Amino acid sequence: MENKKKYELVLKAYHNAYAKYSNFSVGALVITKDDNYYLGANIENASYGLSNCAERSALFSAYSNGVRKDDIVELVLIGKSQEFLYPCGACRQVIVELMNQDAKITLFRLDGTYKETTVKDIMPFVFDEAELNAK
Repeated sequence: MENKKKYELVLKAYHNAYAKYSNFSVGALVITKDDNYYLGANIENASYGLSNCAERSALFSAYSNGVRKDDIVELVLIGKSQEFLYPCGACRQVIVELMNQDAKITLFRLDGTYKETTVKDIMPFVFDEAELNAK
């Protein structure tokens, strides 16, 4: 998928955010190897612990539609920030679980500039099933 299309789609997700309390909208886009995509936006709640981040919204939507780890090639993010917005710690843990380590992550600014990285670059030291199965 071309970067212009990614930007348009992730911006659409961004505009779908429900950020009534923080006024900090975030949009996410999961892209699969067959070029399907799933949008996610942050959805807040007065009880902050019940809120959901855009990254998890997009990944959970993809998985709810039958997508699995080997199907996902990229996660795209945008947020209400002048800087590139990286996922929070909780989202990084979910990303490690649901995406391959070499999958691409593209971070957009609102002005359309972008930066590319990978899952392993944003979470070099992971807690995953290997730790649970360690002897």
